[in-house]
Amino acid sequence: MGRKKQLPLLRGVTITDIGSEGNAIARVDDMVLFVPGVIPGDVIDVRVTKKKKRYMEGVALSVITPSPDRVSPPCRHFGICGGCRWQHLPYEKQLYYKEKQVVDNLTRIGHLSLPDPDPILGSEMDYHYRNKLEFTFSERRWITHEEAASGAELGNSQALGFHIPGIFDKVLDIEECLLMSEPSDSIRNEVRGYAKERGLLFYDFRQHSGFLRNMIVRRSSGGEVMVVLVTTDSNDEERTRLLDHLVRRFPEITSLYYIINTKKNDSIADLAPVHYAGNGYITETLHGLRFRVGPKSFYQTNSRQAARLYAIVKELAQLGGEENVYDLYTGTGTIACYLSSGASRVTGIEYIEEAVADARINAAENGIANTAFFAGDIKDIFNEAMFEERGRPDVIITDPPRAGMHTDVIAAMLHSGAQRIVYVSCNPATQARDTEMLSQGYEVTRVAPVDMFPQTFHVENIVLLEKKRN
Repeated sequence: MGRKKQLPLLRGVTITDIGSEGNAIARVDDMVLFVPGVIPGDVIDVRVTKKKKRYMEGVALSVITPSPDRVSPPCRHFGICGGCRWQHLPYEKQLYYKEKQVVDNLTRIGHLSLPDPDPILGSEMDYHYRNKLEFTFSERRWITHEEAASGAELGNSQALGFHIPGIFDKVLDIEECLLMSEPSDSIRNEVRGYAKERGLLFYDFRQHSGFLRNMIVRRSSGGEVMVVLVTTDSNDEERTRLLDHLVRRFPEITSLYYIINTKKNDSIADLAPVHYAGNGYITETLHGLRFRVGPKSFYQTNSRQAARLYAIVKELAQLGGEENVYDLYTGTGTIACYLSSGASRVTGIEYIEEAVADARINAAENGIANTAFFAGDIKDIFNEAMFEERGRPDVIITDPPRAGMHTDVIAAMLHSGAQRIVYVSCNPATQARDTEMLSQGYEVTRVAPVDMFPQTFHVENIVLLEKKRN
């Protein structure tokens, strides 16, 4: 058996750019080198971990000369937690690279000819902006390099926090998360302390056993708080004790749910939430409209920035009052309701039935009579049969998940006759792929990036596509 080829150690490498997924870029001997966790201007030593014909991947061993742009990250978990990877990059630089990422994806992946993009719209808050976080319980917490090197007794191995990127069964125990306001930290830390005191079993991802699995905390812009506890079915009595403890300890929790998950995966999309205490929803306000948000509802995680995002969507839709609008992946109907005052009718389609139920309630409670919402897989119901029932669209709004749209949905758009498509995306790569397919019948006339996720490499982007003239 031959010896495994030793990958090189590169010294004094200068980082020059940032590419997809937030990875920094350098050029070494006419090859592209991707390195996570560093920023342009850093001079680093790199251990190469993968080498192909045209590119290499590596990890930074040390920063020899820090970039002049570097700032001190305020979070104690920075560099270990996989969430806020750009805290060491000034916010104005984050915006620059996000706007660049949007354009690079649309031109390189989508092969699209673009107008000059709008300047990226930065978030008014770059910390404490999130209205939702999901935490994971694990019997195997991540041991940091410092802890391992110290030789000290490590104690309890349980964790409540965030998954370590790329490691399915290890969770970083989180003491604080600066992306969400209180009482998120207090609730999480109290639940962890209570669970350890009671000797409750955290989930074991290898054995698929244990009791506590996940916890979701949502906080509305008006201060309402929802907590959703996800457990297995192994200890009903202790679940009740824990939920009662939360009710007593945190009177600010206005809505409390639990979900029983006995599957091997963490998805709750196909599971039924059980309402335990308080209201059945929390409420968000957007441009004078009020929206119910339930335990499984999709709502933009940056509430303040969502209002600005939707204002751009409305501008690009160019509604004159007579248009028939389709809102795909409508969630709880926020965009559909917001656009309804400028349209003849709006049809919202969403695959999560609970969200559609909320959307119908939202429309009714806001006195909106010209919307209708349908539950189902968009590729199965956005078709000619629906057009016969609801009319052909003049304008289509689409805001799909990160994976983008199914090719059947794109084909239906191309045959719909819509004059305009407003495509909102949290993943410029899949947006570029989909937009290239739509370019058979539409041309991109506006690109408007919006930063919904400060301190991360993620960016939201809006593309306006207008029907080509024959």
